[in-house]
Amino acid sequence: MGRAILAGMANLPRRTRQQRRKIKPEPGPANRREAQRALAQAFASFTQVAGSLEQSYEKLQTEVGGLRSELERANSDLSQSLEENSRVRHDLSRTLEALPCGVVALDACGMIRIINPEARRLLMFNESWTPGCNEPLPECLAHFLSDVAASESSAAQEFTLASAEQQIFVAVTKTRLSEGGESGEETILIVRDVTEEKRIASEREASRRVRALAELSTLLAHEIRNPLGSLELFAGLIADATAALPDAKQWVNHLQAGLRGLAATVNNVLSFHSDPSPNLSPTNLERLLRDTTEFLRPLAQQRGMQLTLISRIGEIRIAADPHRLQQVFFNLSLNAFRSMASGGALFIRMDWAAGEQGRKVQIDFEDRGCGIQPEHLAKLFAPGFSTKPGSPGLGLTVCKTVVEQHKGTIAVKSAPDRGSTFSVFFPVSGEF
Repeated sequence: MGRAILAGMANLPRRTRQQRRKIKPEPGPANRREAQRALAQAFASFTQVAGSLEQSYEKLQTEVGGLRSELERANSDLSQSLEENSRVRHDLSRTLEALPCGVVALDACGMIRIINPEARRLLMFNESWTPGCNEPLPECLAHFLSDVAASESSAAQEFTLASAEQQIFVAVTKTRLSEGGESGEETILIVRDVTEEKRIASEREASRRVRALAELSTLLAHEIRNPLGSLELFAGLIADATAALPDAKQWVNHLQAGLRGLAATVNNVLSFHSDPSPNLSPTNLERLLRDTTEFLRPLAQQRGMQLTLISRIGEIRIAADPHRLQQVFFNLSLNAFRSMASGGALFIRMDWAAGEQGRKVQIDFEDRGCGIQPEHLAKLFAPGFSTKPGSPGLGLTVCKTVVEQHKGTIAVKSAPDRGSTFSVFFPVSGEF
């Protein structure tokens, strides 16, 4: 029976486990309202959150747009700043290259960072050398830079730099740029060429000394000339009084020769330093030469020399200052006497200049002396130049000045051991 019951139970319809899970009790009216309320609250929360997200997104978009605009402005400003920096660097580089003074920038280790072309020239840098290259500086230049950089003084210091071609003087001023930091202290050197300044200062000092010497020599010459005139007068009186005494006449000739040589030197000093304008008047040139010859003859005799005047044109008048022109003739004659030994001869010749008949007269002073070395010819008329020890070197300078004041010229021809010829040319205008 039990088996029959079991067999009957096996024939009953069965539900699967899945079917059992799907079968839910039907909700009641209260449950449905609760579910609808919860769903409505969920949709309201979702809508609120979605709105908030939308507002945040819009705000974010606005902020992103503002940041993008600021970034574009920053990029534009940066680009302009870079362009400005590039332009400023270019202008500074051009200015640095065009500066008339040298600029050298040294780092904390004393190594050159920047050097402009003028500094290269003044410091005699090799053209191939550049800052940062491995090629070492010349030892003398390295010492120079290190000494300047190590000096504590900021005042300008002067140095002499020399090469095979030239010697220059430079003044270096040092400036400290910064202190501390990673790069340490940097130094700027300003290098100036003061060679011309030193030359001008030297010339100014020499000119000052010349003026002082001129004032002193002029004062002395004036003080000497007054008693010298009296001595010449007394010597002439003594010569007249002793004309019948041959022995005394010889001594008087020596006295007159010395006084006339001294008078010529005094007149040269006064003429050179005062340089008055000539007082021109009609002057008989031949008579002036004869008076000069007679005045110098005692000096020639005292030295045992021959003095000869040769005039081929006779009397001729020119516009001249006879006293200053006679001084030229004295100087040229005295120079000839000094260049000759006893027994020498001086020939003074007056003639028309070649091709200038009636328009220009030529006077030659030809001696048989030792002549002039070729290297001295170009310097003969320079103030202070003389080959004779103790001579002031003013005679030929005065001659050139006086001749040019008379619108004339002076020239010289000379050869060693063959004598010299000084030629003076004066125009003949015919108007007095």
